[in-house]
Amino acid sequence: MPIEWAGLGPEVLLTLDRARPEPLRVQLERELREAIRSGRLAAGERVPSSRAMASELGISRGLVLECYSQLQAEGFLTASSGSATRVAASAPTAASSGAPSITSSDPMGGPVDGPRLDVDFRPSVPDLTSFPRRDWAWALRESCRNATPADLGYGDPRGGAVVREVIAGYLRRVRGTVADPEQIVMCAGFGQGINLVLRTLADDGVLRVAIEDPGDDDYFVICRRLGMEAVPVPIDERGIDVDALAATDLRAVILTPTHQFPTGTALAPERRQALVAWANERDGIIVEDDYDAEFRYDRDPVGALQGLAPDRVAMLGTVSKSLAPALRLGWILCPARLLEPLAEDKRLSDRGSPALEQLALATMIESGRYDRHLRHMRRVYSARRATLIRSLSEHAPHVALHGLAAGFHAVADLGAGVDEVGTIEAARARSVGLYGMGLFRLSERTAKAPPSGAADKFQSAQLVLGFGDLSEPAIERGIATIADLL
Repeated sequence: MPIEWAGLGPEVLLTLDRARPEPLRVQLERELREAIRSGRLAAGERVPSSRAMASELGISRGLVLECYSQLQAEGFLTASSGSATRVAASAPTAASSGAPSITSSDPMGGPVDGPRLDVDFRPSVPDLTSFPRRDWAWALRESCRNATPADLGYGDPRGGAVVREVIAGYLRRVRGTVADPEQIVMCAGFGQGINLVLRTLADDGVLRVAIEDPGDDDYFVICRRLGMEAVPVPIDERGIDVDALAATDLRAVILTPTHQFPTGTALAPERRQALVAWANERDGIIVEDDYDAEFRYDRDPVGALQGLAPDRVAMLGTVSKSLAPALRLGWILCPARLLEPLAEDKRLSDRGSPALEQLALATMIESGRYDRHLRHMRRVYSARRATLIRSLSEHAPHVALHGLAAGFHAVADLGAGVDEVGTIEAARARSVGLYGMGLFRLSERTAKAPPSGAADKFQSAQLVLGFGDLSEPAIERGIATIADLL
């Protein structure tokens, strides 16, 4: 039971459990550390003598002396000959540990731990309530049951042979790629994947990379951390402006050709061909982010760009949108020239991605449960997409929507002269989260003006409306709440 320390007040208690297999000295050390870290014992405060502590707790004085000696060595306590043992002035506490206060931010720039919004049209977030828990638990059990001793070792840093074979077959079947299992590297989601690819390019002397504008601001940060420069290149309704790209001296580009983020456009066929010709002429590399291509509503998904130029395209895919971001499972389909240095970088980074989760994903795909889940989610997202279209047509019929052919976000045109930021702030005051296209206009964040011919279509006030993680009633309620603002 808890025992009060002599002379230190009832708020400082210790719990020593003699029935536990853990030695009493270890328990006492832990209790004292926690009392100091939590601030219950302040810097400079006197602790009982070893004799008094031993008597109070009913333990040997030698045990207390060992404990005090250990905590002095760790910097929690201080003592000198002839004086009492006290809490060290520099002892780490919750208030003075020096750990910075961190406010996590999401990709849209808002605090994750901020006030909860009633309706949040955040793009890029899938339906987190529809994660197939039962199927995933079954797949994990199967992978544990069938894993060989070799599967549980360090193994190939690219990933297990089984999962790479299954992923390659899936990409050939669903995404129209030229996928060789030997050229697949499993990774911890898109974040690790893009870092591996860009580091490999940087080591090869490619220090400037084109990115789409509008596009993902994270590319700026990642490139800067790697000593590279991200150069915005404009897009229009047919995708990236290949002529503007060719006017630069760049040899690498990151893009989302199947469903451009955030505008929702698809790279037009003639521009696909022009982009491949550019890469061949420049000896360049195209980094293809294939983030949500499975969710297409008007036709079969457009095939991956990698299928046109497998020796020029590094294709990144994940299950973050199809299953859940928290799984941190992804893959890189590498051109041969990048494979060896990229795989070695992966080995040095983490010795390979978790094996059982890889086997579980392979099991899900081979069993047909993964495809079944995707079919179900296409129906769910299609219904939510229809609800967004209907709600806007009822409450704000003058607002045009586009970028709706795939994925689970749309772009709403508010028109020229509308205060995009003011609209977003007013909506947040009503507990509705909106996200403007201004967050993604990357040329505005650099000293360089965009090349002439930049897409005027994307310069008026626009909202990027995510509907993936919203129920149909929530979508209706959110649009009705902000209708007058639109």
